[in-house]
Amino acid sequence: MRRLLLLCTAAFLLAAPAAADAAYPVGTSFLRALTDHWNHPFVAPAGADVPCDLTPAHPRPVVLVHGTTESPAVNWSGLAPYLANEGFCVFAPRYGMHAGVPAFGDVRRSAGELAAAVDAVLARYPAGTKVDLVGHSQGGMMPRYYLKNLGGTAKVHRLIGISPSSHGTTIYGLSRLIDMVGLRPAVALVSPAVSQQLAGSSVLRQLNAGDETPGDVQYDVIASKYDEVVTPYTSQKLDGASWWVVQQDCSADLSEHVQISYSPRVLAKVANLLDGGSRPLPCRYVAPFGLG
Repeated sequence: MRRLLLLCTAAFLLAAPAAADAAYPVGTSFLRALTDHWNHPFVAPAGADVPCDLTPAHPRPVVLVHGTTESPAVNWSGLAPYLANEGFCVFAPRYGMHAGVPAFGDVRRSAGELAAAVDAVLARYPAGTKVDLVGHSQGGMMPRYYLKNLGGTAKVHRLIGISPSSHGTTIYGLSRLIDMVGLRPAVALVSPAVSQQLAGSSVLRQLNAGDETPGDVQYDVIASKYDEVVTPYTSQKLDGASWWVVQQDCSADLSEHVQISYSPRVLAKVANLLDGGSRPLPCRYVAPFGLG
């Protein structure tokens, strides 16, 4: 009896670390993340910015780059824990603070901040390691400035843009009205990044001149045909990048610009792109904005 008790105790102690190392909860709603984290711009999403060792299956750290006005936790409370649970090392820096709002500042300055964040991540790992970048909205466009102008191609293996403002947005034609009445300088005063993401901005013209996908970097674009921010959604395409639309073979997923980073279909697609996996892409009803 005593031997049995000792065996049971040993089994429990061996099992305890696994129980303590429970999976991170994966968020499913942009609105829930927004209400939980809007007033906490310095909070990291679950699974991100924790000590993590690279593995042969996942040999590169993943740096998540949030979008305009979205803190890391607002943007990545779905993808960060999902990737961490899948065995990736995940980091989610904050950038572009302007007037107290994340990713509101000048895109060029933000690219410099991203460069510093990537260097800080790489300092944790052996020389020669590269990162994979996954960015949403501005976070899918701004890293291209880092790659093209700040030497990022030497440190980045892949860039996945989710609803990226690749060529800017017309906001369903509103940008033309802004130009007609001369409001672009006023927009720039409030937020340089918003102004720079309007179609035709000088930053975008420079960024897209010549090769849109420079260097020995793999580029991917994930989009939604219901995108209400970066319009038209087809403007997100990049020459030399793969192109995938959430609603491809799945009309039930109504994810738009902000919910797209919480779509279970997108989470699996991103993970597959990062490690060459074949995870099934769930096709089920997803409400816009995470209202469902």
